[in-house]
Amino acid sequence: MTRHRESIRPVIHWFRKDLRLTDNPALSRAAESGHPILAVYILEDGDSDPWAPGGASKWWLHHSLKALDQSLKALGNGLVLRRGRPQEILRELVTETGATTVHCTRLTEPHAIKVESELERILNELGAGFRASDGNLIFPPGSITTKNGEPYKVFTPFYKACLKKLPPPAPLSAPKQLPCTKQLIRSDSLKEWKLVPEKPDWSDGWLDMWTPGEQGALSRLDSFLKRSAAAYGTERNRPDIFGTSRLSPHLHFGEISPRTCRHRSLASVRPESQDDLRSFFRQIVWREFSHHLLYHWPNFPEEPFRPEFRRFPWTRNEEGLRQWQLGLTGYPIVDAGMRELLATGWMHNRVRMIAASFLAKHLLIPWQDGAAWFWDTLVDADLANNSVNWQWVAGCGVDAAPFFRIFNPVLQGRKFDPEGTYVRRWVPELANLPDRHIHQPWDTPKDILKDSGVSLGNNYPFPVVDHITARNRALAIFKQIRN
Repeated sequence: MTRHRESIRPVIHWFRKDLRLTDNPALSRAAESGHPILAVYILEDGDSDPWAPGGASKWWLHHSLKALDQSLKALGNGLVLRRGRPQEILRELVTETGATTVHCTRLTEPHAIKVESELERILNELGAGFRASDGNLIFPPGSITTKNGEPYKVFTPFYKACLKKLPPPAPLSAPKQLPCTKQLIRSDSLKEWKLVPEKPDWSDGWLDMWTPGEQGALSRLDSFLKRSAAAYGTERNRPDIFGTSRLSPHLHFGEISPRTCRHRSLASVRPESQDDLRSFFRQIVWREFSHHLLYHWPNFPEEPFRPEFRRFPWTRNEEGLRQWQLGLTGYPIVDAGMRELLATGWMHNRVRMIAASFLAKHLLIPWQDGAAWFWDTLVDADLANNSVNWQWVAGCGVDAAPFFRIFNPVLQGRKFDPEGTYVRRWVPELANLPDRHIHQPWDTPKDILKDSGVSLGNNYPFPVVDHITARNRALAIFKQIRN
């Protein structure tokens, strides 16, 4: 039921991947309008959104929306939840409430851009306004171009061009109040969306590792700046050390802005750690680069950027894919990463590269299959980052690591997990192997295997493929498609 309309018509803030109050330009503009605000989140199904959230992302979304609703209630508002196509839901809400304007944060995904275009047309027909604001990138698409006005295809010149645009404006403060409309608006309950798993509950224990929501994001950033930022440049490649920020899911869901990350970093990092700060900022800019690429080349999630790779004879290997997914390849550093992913919804960035390279170049399984698995299992599954990074590792994207750069999982393990700490944590059946054997158990003397409780082919698999054989095979195919 709806009460009588107020004399001051409301505005709608449509939350998308901007689930925060601080440094949210679209929300600030809605608040500055002086109108009551109807705060809305719309969940699209896979029928309308080809890239609806995967399982792990749904878990995060549930807890992030719960946190956002609590923050809005503290300001005298609350979150209205609806499920369906945003164009239809927002048409209904504007008609029902008489809202003058819909505010939202602009996104870079192809489907999101299409929705924005259709929504603007619908709202114009209703006599309502549509205001999409930049806010999830420091450098929105179109702000960083070559001298010819073209988008960059190589990261380093893109990064240098971004540096010339610094510093960005300071982050916006959260609104002090967000008056709500007095109309009674129907809302779904978060529970009925069933975003969190029940039977089986594969997310058991995740809330001990993660704190979705804006406050969790700010706490994660502050903890990183106090604990790891001063050594970020050297330790971020070490999965055995807590050396990364782990901000990726918070950034994906917009619980914190990259502008806030940079601003707080500059304010807290000591002068002698400036190189580490630059390394951290470079990773933020790589994220921005990925979003620029997706914006300008919307087929990135499905098609290789380099046309010669359309002829690549990928292998459909369901058994090999499943062994990789479950962390049963026989290569400890790969298996550790894949098991960390299943257990936590996250994987260390260096290990992501090793595992992705193994799938695409050792097993010759299409990179799209790996990207699809990451999409469903990562709490930070981001269409731009996921697509661009998989193509980069596979050698078929822009600014690509050359295809002939094939990671040796043994050498990578020895270099970045030298004492086997990471492997021992996630592959406990190898925990008793000596350091010098833990990354290559198949080449370990039988008496040492026995004393360590390792039985190859029983409690730990033999390698699914020989590294040298797989490398030579991949290089031969690459040479063939180039010719």
